[in-house]
Amino acid sequence: MESARIIATVARMVRDVGLAEELAQDALVSALEQWSESGVPDNPAAWLTAVTKRRALDRLRHLQLAEHKAGEIGRELDARHEIAQADFAEAVDTALDDDIGDDLLRLVFTACHPVLSTEARVALTLRLLGGLATDEIARAFLVTEPTVAQRIVRAKRTLAEARVPFEVPRRAEFEPRLASVLEVLYLIFNEGYAATAGDDWMRPALCEEALRLGRIVAELMPAASEVHGLVALMEIQASRTPARVGPSGEPVLLLEQNRARWDHVLIRRGLAALARAEALGGALGPYALQAAIAACHARARTAEQTDWGRIAALYDALAQLAPSPIVELNRAVALSMAFGPAAGLEVADALLAEPALQGYHLLPAVRGDLLFKLGRLDEARREFERAAGLTRNGREKALLAARARACLG
Repeated sequence: MESARIIATVARMVRDVGLAEELAQDALVSALEQWSESGVPDNPAAWLTAVTKRRALDRLRHLQLAEHKAGEIGRELDARHEIAQADFAEAVDTALDDDIGDDLLRLVFTACHPVLSTEARVALTLRLLGGLATDEIARAFLVTEPTVAQRIVRAKRTLAEARVPFEVPRRAEFEPRLASVLEVLYLIFNEGYAATAGDDWMRPALCEEALRLGRIVAELMPAASEVHGLVALMEIQASRTPARVGPSGEPVLLLEQNRARWDHVLIRRGLAALARAEALGGALGPYALQAAIAACHARARTAEQTDWGRIAALYDALAQLAPSPIVELNRAVALSMAFGPAAGLEVADALLAEPALQGYHLLPAVRGDLLFKLGRLDEARREFERAAGLTRNGREKALLAARARACLG
């Protein structure tokens, strides 16, 4: 539980997240060895931080990096480069006593730095901030353990070689860097909410991890509207988890879910986070708009009470703000519910030539549903069969195949 905070604290000192993680792990090993004999101290976090700090100082001295690091930390503390070794240690102590929240925020922005590939950012975030072991990350994303290990090692090396500063980005860089952080959190959440591949429809542990990290970032950045928007979106989406899976693990689609099984505590948290985003003023960002859409579903006691007209209008706004083929496909569904399947099919058909959606199973799945509602059963069956052939998730494949058979009457 304390791993991310310790890594964040020491990373500011040594300016290397890989080295900081190594030193933190050494301290945790020492704790396992010593606490079994002496007992757990009253303040285990302080004990771990102190041990890690001493190891960091030893490493700096042994590697003859003390002079270089003294310059960096000395400038941060407005001290002179030539301070004595004892004064250097005292300066480090002072630096490590600074607001821990600032260090965590620096670690978030470092792990999610755009210089890394998307896969590397996700793996490093789960490793450093989530505290997940390599094998846990591998299982969550259905890749091999060596693949994840290589991603993490390369990510640390890339950060070191690029000399990525351990800091919250300056004003000019802040928005794109924050967008990268939010993207990583939402990627983790989405993989848990609708697994890309495998036999499970959902991986709730990933949703929970993304939510936990999102809540931390929201606490550290209370004035960032889009952070609250993303947290609101994840809270409301996660509230449906108990109702999204049937007794045998089969998917249960939104309009067929038993809404009494939705987690209303998460809904209230999500609506509160959305209210915070709205209260900060200005136009809502893409995540807050999606949260507002999710809120329309959450407020409807039954599927029939859903305000599809408002949802369609929100998708229109989202398409203007953050246009993408995925947004257009979702807009097609909203239009079909608000104005009839023909209106939705017109938008969906316009996406058939979209390169980004070639091989995307949800396009034929949506078209199949709309064609089915229009009574064009042969066409609907072919679309459902195509969608079933494209998805790599076993549960989703079975659902789509069943829908194709239903078209046969």
